[in-house]
Amino acid sequence: MTEPEQAALEQALQQFGVPENKAPAMAAQLDKRAHQLADKGDRTYEQALIHLLQLMKTAHDERTK
Repeated sequence: MTEPEQAALEQALQQFGVPENKAPAMAAQLDKRAHQLADKGDRTYEQALIHLLQLMKTAHDERTK
């Protein structure tokens, strides 16, 4: 993941309520998991990352109800 992509992912995570100091580590974990899902061959890296972000958004939405 490039530096700008990492920064964008961190910013997205912060919008979901992830603390600023934890966002870099979580972004790295999501990147790693998206690569793992893509390596299974079921989806592309981008599709896997979108899927994971949608899960994060759903969790955030449930917490803020």
